[in-house]
Amino acid sequence: MQVGMVGLGRMGMNMVKRLLKGRHKVVAYNRSPDKVDEIVKHGAKGAYSLEELVGKLKHPRVIWLMLPAGKPVDDAIDSLRGLLEKGDIIVEGGNSFYKDDIRREELLKPQKIHYVDAGVSGGIWGLKIGYCMMAGGDKKICKYLEPLFKTLAPKDGYLYCGPVGAGHFVKMIHNGIEYGMMSAYGEGFEILNASPYSSSLDFSKVAHLWNQGSVIRSWLLELAEAALKKDKTLAKLEAYVEDSGEGRWTVQQAVDTAVPAPVITSALFQRFRSRDSGSFSDRMLAALRNEFGGHAVKKKKR
Repeated sequence: MQVGMVGLGRMGMNMVKRLLKGRHKVVAYNRSPDKVDEIVKHGAKGAYSLEELVGKLKHPRVIWLMLPAGKPVDDAIDSLRGLLEKGDIIVEGGNSFYKDDIRREELLKPQKIHYVDAGVSGGIWGLKIGYCMMAGGDKKICKYLEPLFKTLAPKDGYLYCGPVGAGHFVKMIHNGIEYGMMSAYGEGFEILNASPYSSSLDFSKVAHLWNQGSVIRSWLLELAEAALKKDKTLAKLEAYVEDSGEGRWTVQQAVDTAVPAPVITSALFQRFRSRDSGSFSDRMLAALRNEFGGHAVKKKKR
């Protein structure tokens, strides 16, 4: 299948590589041309403008956006609206707010350009193990796009979630749950670190142990083990944890629908607190975000 990819950052670049391995034909564009030059070496066709990208795709065109949420996505769609035709498809694969998806679909309807929202999880490890894919949009259009979704995803890693907005809504809740899980691990290791047994414990070995059949085993624990092997007490990291916005949206959704969500809400507020904190727990959160997503961390100044 042919697809145009807009955005070759941490996620977009590896997604293109996975699609190429799946024998799809990819035309790739990035604002900085060096990223385009790089992906061309892997077999993609390069485009150095949106006009060139659209011109190299056959109708019905599929254009997949992997850009920072908000204005960059809106700006790209505004530019593409003047270049695309009836029946073309825009897939928004970033971390957009689901209400923005609904607004964008309404914007594109008069031109009969289809819009699909695709929640993507997998971080920097997705190239190797695949991306968890959550799609929202017209069911027939999502069915048409399934060869792309199924190449990007591992076995059973793709789900059609419903109409436009559903994919990013499910991804939003996924990220809210992630906040809570990460905080629980961080708090647990903080208690271990403050215990009378801390000097005799190797925390990376504890993380490894807990992944051997215990009820709290997970990929996040594997990442915790990897981070703790590099730095036994995470002393090189600042306990500063950013939030992508999806945790905030999850908490707001809980408020809007009167659903109690004390764990996720507390985890979000913990991230706010981390920006004035030096705790082991918050260093663990920073380390986990870096391990699974390549998110920037603040290193301590010497």
